[in-house]
Amino acid sequence: MFKVRQYTREDELEWNNFVENSKQGTFLFNRSYMDYHADRFHDCSLMVYRKDRLYALLPANRVDTTLYSHQGLTYGGLITNAEATAVGVCEAFLEINKYLYGIGIQHVLYKCMPWIYHKIPAEEDLYALFHVCKARLIHRYIASTIDQTNPIKWRKDRQHGVKSALKEGLTIERKSKDLGLFWDILTNNLQATYHAKPVHTLEEMTLLTHHFPDNIPLYMARQGDKYLAGVLLYVTSNVVHTQYISATTEGKELHAVDAICHQIIKEDYKDVHFFDFGTSNEDSGDYLNAGLIQQKEGFGARAVCYDQYEWDITEDILTPYSLPTIRKQDD
Repeated sequence: MFKVRQYTREDELEWNNFVENSKQGTFLFNRSYMDYHADRFHDCSLMVYRKDRLYALLPANRVDTTLYSHQGLTYGGLITNAEATAVGVCEAFLEINKYLYGIGIQHVLYKCMPWIYHKIPAEEDLYALFHVCKARLIHRYIASTIDQTNPIKWRKDRQHGVKSALKEGLTIERKSKDLGLFWDILTNNLQATYHAKPVHTLEEMTLLTHHFPDNIPLYMARQGDKYLAGVLLYVTSNVVHTQYISATTEGKELHAVDAICHQIIKEDYKDVHFFDFGTSNEDSGDYLNAGLIQQKEGFGARAVCYDQYEWDITEDILTPYSLPTIRKQDD
């Protein structure tokens, strides 16, 4: 009933149309986003068909005998539409495992889609991981998210920061075109604080903002002609996510980020269901940056977990599993 095959360039339109109409797809799964770093990853994305109709997608890449649900994406997992059911997804994972076994994959690392991105409930894959794949939870990252339909009051220091920034005459620029200027602030700050670099290069992010101008807006704060801070957003139907936040030393003193967040959360995107500040972990979730997560919680954000699972492709999981008996309801 199910057929699994690998994605090819010729499938781009079919892939993108399915993502657009799926239960949990975002612009990150559009091939124009996924393929910007195609030179870094050996793509091994899968397309699952049921009765010759596309049923599910699995964005993925391959390293030797390991399949990753894509290393170049923050989150991943099986992408389905409203027709997908619990039994169907279990059957799909059985066929995926058979296909992977046939092409020499021995191990799978799977990033789950956080539930806040679901347009309708879509955790059939989590049950299939348990029931079919016998998967193990290996990484858990904690993100900080605001439910805009039931917001928590901002902590007093965050409220004070906004008022202080406004008194200093800071101006907030929406959809700023000064990406290069923000990248200088971001790069310098990451290097000074963490001896790190942004995940994306300026050239890559320039390309992505060109492809997805409505999904990747940049907000900048300035005092006169001096730029002090910026927040780069990833905007999807359910979630506004802060992909990058950074400020100069002076910007931090003047609470420039507080002012930008107020503009985004309280004004421009107040009607989007969730505002997500992203994770505050390192070392696969084992290290929690307490100071960083407390800053995010000051805006009324609370925990949502980004989980990763793994399983081995062995003959034991390739045999048909037993489905629960479906009983007819008594009249």
